[in-house]
Amino acid sequence: MAYQHTIGRKVYKFSDLKVLLAKASPHRSGDVLAGLSASNYEERVAAQIALADVPLKRFLEEEIIPYETDEISRLIIDNHNNTSFTLINTLTVGEFRDWLLSDTTTSEILQSVADGVTPEMAAAVSKLMRNQDMVAVARKIEVVTQFRDTIGLRGRFSTRLQPNHPTDDPRGIAASIIDGLLYASGDAVIGINPATDSLNEVGNLLILMDALRQQFDIPTQSCVLSHITTTLELIRNGFPVDLCFQSIGGTEKSNASFGINLALLDEAYEATLSLKRGTVGQNVMYFETGQGSELSANANLGVDQQTCEARCYAVARRYKPLLVNTVVGFIGPEYLYDGKQIIRAALEDHFCGKLLGLPMGADICYTNHAEADQDDMDNLLVLLGVAGCNFIMGVPGSDDIMLNYQSTSFHDAIYLRKVLGLRPAPEFEQWLIRQGITDEQGNLQSKRNAEIVNQMKSLWMK
Repeated sequence: MAYQHTIGRKVYKFSDLKVLLAKASPHRSGDVLAGLSASNYEERVAAQIALADVPLKRFLEEEIIPYETDEISRLIIDNHNNTSFTLINTLTVGEFRDWLLSDTTTSEILQSVADGVTPEMAAAVSKLMRNQDMVAVARKIEVVTQFRDTIGLRGRFSTRLQPNHPTDDPRGIAASIIDGLLYASGDAVIGINPATDSLNEVGNLLILMDALRQQFDIPTQSCVLSHITTTLELIRNGFPVDLCFQSIGGTEKSNASFGINLALLDEAYEATLSLKRGTVGQNVMYFETGQGSELSANANLGVDQQTCEARCYAVARRYKPLLVNTVVGFIGPEYLYDGKQIIRAALEDHFCGKLLGLPMGADICYTNHAEADQDDMDNLLVLLGVAGCNFIMGVPGSDDIMLNYQSTSFHDAIYLRKVLGLRPAPEFEQWLIRQGITDEQGNLQSKRNAEIVNQMKSLWMK
């Protein structure tokens, strides 16, 4: 079905819904390089106005990637909940935006319609929204998950402690973990990106983290972000796997480039769930996404990068994950050119994920060759904090020495908790207080920390 809108004497025509979504998307370098972006600002506005008049039902009738050729499209259609959709099934995309922003549309109502919203609907409405609109709606949505602690509660803000090391040196990793814990980081997960996918190396890192967790009775979870096939092998060999991690894409072809499909994800989910290692819950999956991954793999099938990203969330929500985060600026300026594009993309990702019922976090990051700096990341940090982001990364000095990109530090999380009055996950917060790392108000206890450092070093830095 064709779509069009007239501005002045010029008629802008869009051949199908896929083209309309791409032309309505805010300007970003990835879509320009792929030849999908609007040719100018006027065409983008025309596409957005045309998109606003599209009924939400149209997204169930017109597929942007054919059902027959893509298992993600089949997942989206087959798992669509018509009962949840009932409340919004008469709305257009523009009316959906107004409904989302209405004061009468509460957190409970948004949670009740999540299964009726497709990724394409979420992507479409985000293209009509200003940054503040996405912040306002996402802030209303509370998505709570549990394993050894409870993440996503209103007024709480968690971090992934990311102690990466370029050679997977256990002493270097242990030093970073200790540093992060003493800065109240790590309640979302202690998660290592391994330098290699060696079964022995990854297994040793799991043993190290699990031993540290048990020694100090830390109510958190650990994860080595190896390929899902490696994690499956580790489970079969009896290693202490808490969470199963995988990067995911929004098309079957992009997931194939990652070496995965839904059947493999199903197998890994069931295997990890069978371990029953959680104490307060059994959300066992951890997924990472990022705008541009489908384009970089030549697997976007003519779909714009933000809509592809939203389709990742259909994959993620199938497995009731503990954590999902967009690694928003990691791929580079070829897809998100500067700080403005990175900020916008992060707010889109967070909003779309939350709208679809996911526990969204963000790796607030950029590569050194992007037109962005730490001030941009500071701005995004505050915006996501206000928007109710579940977690961010905690990287020593905000400089990941293994992955070679800039992220957020332990100090950034402390700053955000202080200025917005946020606290760590409740079980982790009580552990921090019991250990004397923080007081009841969340202030770091520097004298006590020095004692704990010496204690931990004696056990873990030999």
